[in-house]
Amino acid sequence: MADELNGPLDPGRRGIKGLILVGIVAALVAVAIAIWTRPREEPLAPPAPVAGASVAPSPVRSAAAAEVTVYVTGKVKRPGVIALPLGSRVVDAIMAAGGLKKGAEPGGLNLARRVIDGEQIAVGDPAAAAAPPPAVAESGVVSLNSATVDQLDQLPGVGEVLAQRIVEYRDTNGGFQSIEQLREVEGIGEAKFADLKDQVTL
Repeated sequence: MADELNGPLDPGRRGIKGLILVGIVAALVAVAIAIWTRPREEPLAPPAPVAGASVAPSPVRSAAAAEVTVYVTGKVKRPGVIALPLGSRVVDAIMAAGGLKKGAEPGGLNLARRVIDGEQIAVGDPAAAAAPPPAVAESGVVSLNSATVDQLDQLPGVGEVLAQRIVEYRDTNGGFQSIEQLREVEGIGEAKFADLKDQVTL
């Protein structure tokens, strides 16, 4: 009776091993299918540009170079009002005006002198060159734009160091445009400016 029960339904040891092997293969196939069919993360696409929008370039500030403006007249090829870089000399102004006319002479001008903003440079005019504006007037008033260090040193409360600073400021800024600019010179406060403003001129 026991043999009958175990007969056709008993797979035997080989059958059990076969079933186990089939189960393992089925499990591996199921795992492979699950891995293959699982959803994949797609990278996000970059946002589409808005129509009509443009990326404005960052503004770049270009600092304009400081200039002085002079009026060149006389025996030059192109007389007129000329803008020059700060710190230019009389010779630079003459060259910017086209240079001397053929056979002309500068007329006693100091070609190495720094030009002052707003001045007139008369080329080849002996009278204009021989009679420059006095650095110190008869009244004792000193010209900030033409006085030497020694002449500025004679002003009340101004020593050699401060006189040198005034000349350096004049050369750096193309001359004094107003007496009030003395306040910008290092070492000249309100009290010293009050003492000097009636003793100087442009």
